Amino acid sequence: MRAAVLRGGTVEARVIDDPVPARGQLLVRSLACGICASDLHYMDHLEAGADDDSGMSTYDPDVDIVMGHEYCAEVVDYGPGTERRIPVGTRVSSLPVLSTAAGRKIIGQNPETPGGFGEYLLLDEAITRVAASDLPSEVVCVADAISVGWSAASRAAVTAKEVPLVIGCGAIALSAIAQLKRLGVGPIIAVDFVASRRETALAMGADVVVDPAEISPFQAWRDVAYGSAESMKEVLALASLPGCVVFECVGIPGVLDSIIKGCERGTRILSVGGPPEGDRLHTLTAKRKGLNIQFGGGPSMRHWDEAFEAVCSGSLDVTPMLGRTVGLDGVGDALAASRDANGPVRIVVVP
Repeated sequence: MRAAVLRGGTVEARVIDDPVPARGQLLVRSLACGICASDLHYMDHLEAGADDDSGMSTYDPDVDIVMGHEYCAEVVDYGPGTERRIPVGTRVSSLPVLSTAAGRKIIGQNPETPGGFGEYLLLDEAITRVAASDLPSEVVCVADAISVGWSAASRAAVTAKEVPLVIGCGAIALSAIAQLKRLGVGPIIAVDFVASRRETALAMGADVVVDPAEISPFQAWRDVAYGSAESMKEVLALASLPGCVVFECVGIPGVLDSIIKGCERGTRILSVGGPPEGDRLHTLTAKRKGLNIQFGGGPSMRHWDEAFEAVCSGSLDVTPMLGRTVGLDGVGDALAASRDANGPVRIVVVP
């Protein structure tokens, strides 16, 4: 098959062996696959794979690796021991995890689990879902990105007495905003330096957008949550100050620590970004403020299914996130373009 192959830190399109489905696996043809910031993190931070004691993500610079974990695909063939419940030719997707002889592996982040930047990949039949949709594959493939922020927003269980603050307006933040809006939470405050990302946040459901170059996100949150001086006196008199729930969706060192230092006492923080090189946090400040910090964890199967259904049905419009499409020969340049925050939230590979 042809694939955009990562080897020795560079990506180039060439011919490699077709993957062969093992027991319980499906062979599928990639129809569309989004480029995610995780692909860039995987390329740039080899130590992250080396330090991953779960074994789900590994990296070998001397072996071909096909990235891409946000895919819509078409069933081509079945491995041994499959139920064959999904007919050949059916459009599908799945949580990007594959069960192998060496354990569970992230699709697109291991030499033995090729992803959607190639013509073919392997899926676990047990967790493969049919794309019941008339929407283009370039839209359907975004569902996996949506599932991450969707899950974070759902797990946060933001109450009517809390005001969410979303830091960063990349794909995960936008999906968190979309799910918060669907849950009836608000006002939703979104923060990003890039004007186009703030516009996309509004399109996905944010009520207020903030340029942190002009005002502190935390002051902006206070202005929205507490309102005028008079209304502030009223909430103080009632001893019912709104609570703050921060979604950290940037993944750059120092951002989470700046939230710890700048946020209100008792804030709940959901850190979805997670810089692969690690971070340094003022834990004593967090303790004194009584902060509650929850780290990522990825979407549950239930949340992934919910997000997938919402995208496939069109009840969640993801088109504001979409940019251009590229073929396999353009993946290397598209990965470089994805580093530009002024570019589209998602560039999609169509093998």
